[in-house]
Amino acid sequence: MLRVESISYKLNNRPLLKDISFSIRPGEMVALLGSNGAGKSTLMRLLSGERKPDSGRIMLYGADIKDYNRKTLATKRAYLQQHNPITMAFSVKEIVMMGRYGFKSLSSAKNDQLALSETMEICGLTDLADRSMLSLSGGEQQRVHLARVLAQLWDNKDSVLLLDEPTNNMDLQFQHQTLSIAAAMAKKGYMVVVVLHEVNLAAQYASRIVILKDGRKWWDGTPVQVLTPQHLYTAFGIHAQAYTDQSSLKTVIVPKEVKLDAGKFNSNLKTTQQPIYKLKTIETDELINLQSVKI
Repeated sequence: MLRVESISYKLNNRPLLKDISFSIRPGEMVALLGSNGAGKSTLMRLLSGERKPDSGRIMLYGADIKDYNRKTLATKRAYLQQHNPITMAFSVKEIVMMGRYGFKSLSSAKNDQLALSETMEICGLTDLADRSMLSLSGGEQQRVHLARVLAQLWDNKDSVLLLDEPTNNMDLQFQHQTLSIAAAMAKKGYMVVVVLHEVNLAAQYASRIVILKDGRKWWDGTPVQVLTPQHLYTAFGIHAQAYTDQSSLKTVIVPKEVKLDAGKFNSNLKTTQQPIYKLKTIETDELINLQSVKI
């Protein structure tokens, strides 16, 4: 189990997270939602052990995450960061195999190769195995890094998978493929935490949703409990409808269209009032006179 107990975190004396508590059980996929600056990525860095909370603690399988050494922690959690810059011409398979480096003394070469081949196949990378990372598109690179963190935990379901905006730069097909992979692993006992911006993807794939606002946890529950019009307006400032799709029983969010007049925010595009032309109305007397005219 992953348990977050009243954690707070400041950066340069500015509070980024304030008194956040929640827990995740094996088999759950939890989506973190919130507007930009709400604290989602900061929370993920704390969950990963990359940063330490100023107060409170994060417990992973009964031990404080700060007490794990790096090698042991690598066997219990994998973290896909939001940005993963590559400046050297590693091949795709070399990057994916980096996810296995922490297991060299624990895992056989056969297990490593199995993790490599299976994660590359499910992420649609088999045909790109020998390509340089520098030759790939942003979405393809993101899939490679996804395969890398999957390979890290491929043979250890007693672990937590942390995905910070994993669908960045991906086209629609692989957005759904990525979250489907995460949800499928959760169903087999993994704990999955994923940061998303698209609320409908969160509603479709996550079993729970936690919404953050101003560094605090505001709501935590199932998609139908959390994704209400009132909550969406409070968290994101949008008017939206929420309904349950009868074929899938999933919550669907339909934001209200925002309509703007460019002339009201760009002075160069101000519209001038166009003259209104009206047809002259012919009075009855004039009509009689016209009818009496002989041609």
